[in-house]
Amino acid sequence: MKIKTMIPARTSNPMRRILSIRNFRLLFAGTSLSVLGDQFALIATPWLALALTGDALTLGIVLALEGLPRAAFLLVGGAVTDRLSPRRMMVIADGARLAMVMTMAIAVLTGSIDPWMLYAFSLGLGIAAGMALPAERSIVPTLLSKTDLQAGNALIMGMMHIAGFVGPSLAGIMIGTSGGTASGVGTALVIDAASFAASLLCLILIRGQNDARLSTKAPRESVLDSIHTAWRHVWRDPALRLMFLLLAAINFLMIGPLLVGIPLLASTRLPEGVVAYGMLMSAFSGGNLMGFVAAGALPWPGALVIRIMVIGLLAGFGIVVGCLGLPTSTLTLMALLFVLGAGNGYLAILLVTWLQTRTPEHMLGRVMSFLLLANTGLIPASQALSGAIGQWNLDALFAGAGVLSLAVTLWAATRQHFTLFTTSLAANAAHNLKKERP
Repeated sequence: MKIKTMIPARTSNPMRRILSIRNFRLLFAGTSLSVLGDQFALIATPWLALALTGDALTLGIVLALEGLPRAAFLLVGGAVTDRLSPRRMMVIADGARLAMVMTMAIAVLTGSIDPWMLYAFSLGLGIAAGMALPAERSIVPTLLSKTDLQAGNALIMGMMHIAGFVGPSLAGIMIGTSGGTASGVGTALVIDAASFAASLLCLILIRGQNDARLSTKAPRESVLDSIHTAWRHVWRDPALRLMFLLLAAINFLMIGPLLVGIPLLASTRLPEGVVAYGMLMSAFSGGNLMGFVAAGALPWPGALVIRIMVIGLLAGFGIVVGCLGLPTSTLTLMALLFVLGAGNGYLAILLVTWLQTRTPEHMLGRVMSFLLLANTGLIPASQALSGAIGQWNLDALFAGAGVLSLAVTLWAATRQHFTLFTTSLAANAAHNLKKERP
């Protein structure tokens, strides 16, 4: 039986309640420091590539060497996570990244860095990240009861969002105050290494996790066979299948137009220029954070309300994106993006929590890797297509994305499996609420 840290009294606030659980506090602290440290490497690595060569091609190669393996190893990472346990996989990944980042920091600070080292470093970090991400999305259910999963996911994802918002600014200021020299870049990498060390220590200190029991529940198959087994599980479940198809379609239609279209919109139509770009992205980030908090603090609604809410949110995405190209002010666009972000954050927590409770424990790493792939796998194609359309006609980019998103929403809403999906969401919430009552 898996041991979870128990608390003597149940508080009314779910977020406060789970922070009184020792193992979750350790995970929250370690993840917070690790994600914050990652932002320093996120700024330092591209800056180092440009400082070494001054070549945009080198920068592109460095980013590709990190991004492509991260996506390519997601499914393998999910399979290995199910075989080892999420905590073990995270310990191995953090240890490997600590060694790589510290080695790179020493090379930078001693002046012995060469471009080939940067290529190897980026490749190694990409592989490690791809292996670790499914474990990071699978560990929360091993530490919390199902009644607390929604609040736990909201806290972890909200914290990651805050770190991703604050960290790059701190890293940029620190590197900038050193004049962009090797000293500043090396120090940023040391900070990232220290964050991995802190995360590693927190993971080691987590007690009561029967890793051997978790790892032996998964059938002994080859990695490819285990991935195929999990895929069959997803594809044969009508609600899961619809959710993954819907996620992939909406992400393809939304992410590219937002990441490509918003900077184009700010630079060509808004008087504030780059300042407007920053304000718009901050509004979207703030909305996401608000959605995370709302999902963690509020109880799940009933089946009919969930069905209306999901359809409304998906339709709202299409309407908001479609309206971005209309003549308007920066403040109006900020309000639209804040609403879009809030809906996105709220829906993300509900979907992740539902998926974690619906998936067999021994298959969770692989299924979460499919979720990550559905969220990110089509983003490069979406960005490339959005760039081509945006260069031709920015209004067409936003309008096309909005209309197609509404069409996908209409298609999903008329499927029988969509009703099954939303009913399952509500049933899951009702089951957890019943368990929570004394």
